[in-house]
Amino acid sequence: MAKTVYIAGLGLIGASMALGIKRDHPDYEILGYNRSQASRDIALKEGMIDRATDDFASFAPLADIIILSLPIKQTISFIKELANLDLKEGVIISDAGSTKSAIVDAAEQYLAGKSVRFVGAHPMAGSHKTGAASADVNLFENAYYIFTPSRLTSPETLEEMRDLLSGLHARFIEIDAKEHDRVTSQISHFPHILASSLMEQTAVYAQEHEMARRFAAGGFRDMTRIAESEPGMWTSILLSNSETILERIADFKERLDEVGQAISKGDEEQIWNFFNQARKQRQAMEIHKRGGVDSSYDLYVDVPDEEDVILRILELLRGTSLVNIHINEENREDIHGILQISFKNAQDLERAEHLITENTDYTVVVK
Repeated sequence: MAKTVYIAGLGLIGASMALGIKRDHPDYEILGYNRSQASRDIALKEGMIDRATDDFASFAPLADIIILSLPIKQTISFIKELANLDLKEGVIISDAGSTKSAIVDAAEQYLAGKSVRFVGAHPMAGSHKTGAASADVNLFENAYYIFTPSRLTSPETLEEMRDLLSGLHARFIEIDAKEHDRVTSQISHFPHILASSLMEQTAVYAQEHEMARRFAAGGFRDMTRIAESEPGMWTSILLSNSETILERIADFKERLDEVGQAISKGDEEQIWNFFNQARKQRQAMEIHKRGGVDSSYDLYVDVPDEEDVILRILELLRGTSLVNIHINEENREDIHGILQISFKNAQDLERAEHLITENTDYTVVVK
């Protein structure tokens, strides 16, 4: 039976979600809300949605499923608004927020006693691109799509959501909202604070030591890449998960102090153990499996500094979907650079490794 799905927020996530739903459920009617007319027009023109509005309340009563793909504060505001609308009986309401406790709490408070089913959700996928124009039907492929059930989630709700979102080709997982926020505070929210702090520290330092800007490549670039993230979104994330994030900051300060004391004492063994333990722990983690916001399958090629080397490799990979490519070690003094190529799945990675190894004499490393 065809359903009507209402997606509020036609940015990268909402628009890509619409494409994924259309892929497996072409008979479903998809309605879209967005304040910006430009995104509405793009979504309609590209067939992502069937009808669009800038009046959120107008389409809500028509929907079997409502997905709020909006900033956290606006999501909570719209949950309050939905509580006062005449919705379909048994309508499923979900969201796409990066923190979950505040949203689930709001749903349980404002939607209590209503004939609705609410389940929190966090699709852990993203891009540096934004807006409906950047929508990608494969954005969620192999990425975690996390559900955080509420007291308003009935037993069949998650099954219906998995069916609705089957075209996203995501990996669905269920977790408690508070535990979600604790985990993401460590592996997502706090790293953004670190990256931005390191960037700010370096910018100030470079005012007196100008060469710091020139030498900032390799590891520094990789560690600070996420400092370019949208500030409004990250402000709301930190303020909606403040207690847990403050705990992570305090814990990290203690760890920095321990390293500082070891350096001050000249404790070579402690310093060596510090680096060795971190190396082993990283190797043991599932960082290299597709499972989070920015995880991908990476291949590294030692390439000589010669004309058309990169073009030759890309020609070999014609027809293979790439996530990203860049040269590491821009401040190197030797004749070889490291070309890093990121793929969305293991199959493309294995194909690329075979093609480059068979057709060149470059050293290829998979991590």
